[in-house]
Amino acid sequence: MDIGDSVIDVSGLRRRYGPAGDKGFEAVRDVSFTVGRGELFALLGTNGAGKTSTVELLEGLAKPTAGKVRVLGHDPFTERRVVRPRIGVMLQEGGFPSDLTVTETVRMWAGCTTGARPAAEALELVGLTGRRDVRIKQLSGGERRRLDLALALLGRPEVLFLDEPTTGLDPEARHTTWELVRRLRAEGTTVLLTTHYLEEAEALADRLAIMREGRIVTSGTPESVIGSYPARIRFAMPVGWFVGDLPPLAELGVIRHEEERGHIELQTQELQRTLTGLLLWARDKDVELEGLDARAASLEEAFLAIAGAGGSGEPVGAGLGAGLGAGLGVDSVAGRNA
Repeated sequence: MDIGDSVIDVSGLRRRYGPAGDKGFEAVRDVSFTVGRGELFALLGTNGAGKTSTVELLEGLAKPTAGKVRVLGHDPFTERRVVRPRIGVMLQEGGFPSDLTVTETVRMWAGCTTGARPAAEALELVGLTGRRDVRIKQLSGGERRRLDLALALLGRPEVLFLDEPTTGLDPEARHTTWELVRRLRAEGTTVLLTTHYLEEAEALADRLAIMREGRIVTSGTPESVIGSYPARIRFAMPVGWFVGDLPPLAELGVIRHEEERGHIELQTQELQRTLTGLLLWARDKDVELEGLDARAASLEEAFLAIAGAGGSGEPVGAGLGAGLGAGLGVDSVAGRNA
């Protein structure tokens, strides 16, 4: 995908709540990034990292304390009338009149939207056609999120802000939403996504940034962010064999190892080289490495190392006790507290 000129430009952005000094709180601290046309950019961080405070400034809902924001070349706060018809916003929570039907809600919203899609088209996009005559109060939480998305798409936005778009969705609905987002991006829509589902960011994002304490602490493609963290090889040695019996670990490319009751974990930046050397040794010694599991680092591990552990570089729950931490469902890390 060719990404054109930037449509979101953020430079030196700050947002402070309350007065100067100890009585106030700076939620966004000198944040800078750009998002290209047709790009999906994911903004990640733990609760309180500053994601929502940043996105609200991009949406024009508040004025920055300092710094510059441009969306489609305009200040989204002072030039809101120019920007608003060209963007779609899906907030973390939408408030709908509970006694209106789904169709009535979409039509009401369309009356406030420039160039709105027909209500039936919007509902078809998010798979709510069969629920069009149901009252809002009878919808499930996941269905309300899909209605939120339908309303964000009503105006055929050039820039789409998605704040936790799949919270409360079942796996099938989540993947259906991913396909819709991919289709919108392929059609040229620029998407800024915040999510606690790290699998979602890894699957969708062209680039991402991880925030901690109001600052962006790392950014890049998912591959580049993940690639800076080591792969892991886990196995158990047979009775009578020990880690000292292995070839020199440095020669295998191992940068760190742990051993606990015969279970061994090797960390490496060269997974293929390390695994090949290990397997050749096991063949030559006629040794079976029980429970052998090798995998590259995941975005979850990178996220926890950067955001969850205060940037120390040591993933939360690292080590043998973490089990197959890289394979955990993203709900298990942060999504429960979204």
